[in-house]
Amino acid sequence: MTLRRLLAACLALVAIAVAAGCGGDDGESGGGGTISADGSSTVGPYVTSAAERFRDESGTDVTVGISGTGGGFERFCRDETDLSNASRPIKDEESAICEENGVEYVELQVANDALTVVVNPENDWATCLTVEELNAMWKPGSTVENWNQVRDDFPDEPLKLFGAGTDSGTFDYFTDVINGEEGASRTDYSPSEDDNVTVQGVSGTRGALGYFGFSYFEENQETLKAVEIDGGDGCVAPSVESAQAGDYAPLARPLFVYAKSSALERAEVEDFMRFMLENETSIAEAAQFVPLNETQVEDNLAKLDAATGGS
Repeated sequence: MTLRRLLAACLALVAIAVAAGCGGDDGESGGGGTISADGSSTVGPYVTSAAERFRDESGTDVTVGISGTGGGFERFCRDETDLSNASRPIKDEESAICEENGVEYVELQVANDALTVVVNPENDWATCLTVEELNAMWKPGSTVENWNQVRDDFPDEPLKLFGAGTDSGTFDYFTDVINGEEGASRTDYSPSEDDNVTVQGVSGTRGALGYFGFSYFEENQETLKAVEIDGGDGCVAPSVESAQAGDYAPLARPLFVYAKSSALERAEVEDFMRFMLENETSIAEAAQFVPLNETQVEDNLAKLDAATGGS
């Protein structure tokens, strides 16, 4: 079992215990208090790791659902959760629903990510791909089915694609920066909300290519190869350093937790968000994420201070 799966499984048990003890998810505090979060499968393991540490220190339980970024925002804007984990910014139409329901919020960046394009270890030709070449593979209606259609000197090898499911923030972000429109993608690929499906598919197929968050590549680098990306300024490999510096363009991205303003009025919610940001580096490294840089931490603590009147 991977670290991410272990974290998610552990928190699922916590969620069951909380539901049984509290008789609902209305967010009312009891004992050490309870906090509800839902959303991105990418951000979920980060919040899980933070939640386990915070529970040990404060006695507060944080339940984390994994319904995807879009599903998390649906619940959040219906005023059903305190926090919404997101691998992309909230959309205008989602924000409008929040406004209609009187849900005000603050957006806080909690980590960085480097969406990583991976190929089979036997692939010794695609060491670096341009955004244009990725677009040729992934754009709507693409008929690219062989690596020699991507570049003339690539071999005659069938191309098999694996990627995120359409409810995923990862899918939204990848299609936006590669195909120029969120949600625009060829449909004849193997989609899944479970990144392990992509790991298994790419590692088991010589001509396969897929994409997911950097931490999943780190967990599986013995069976996969990461492709360098040329976003116009030369080939850059995904790494902590390139993601923090913004050099890994256009696939470096921020990861967020949205906090409901009314929830932040509860001490345990403000304390949890502050705990996440003040311990961000150790949490990110433990959960195999790209930490924020010092300026990002300071900026987001300042946003939290402004939202809560803290200092």
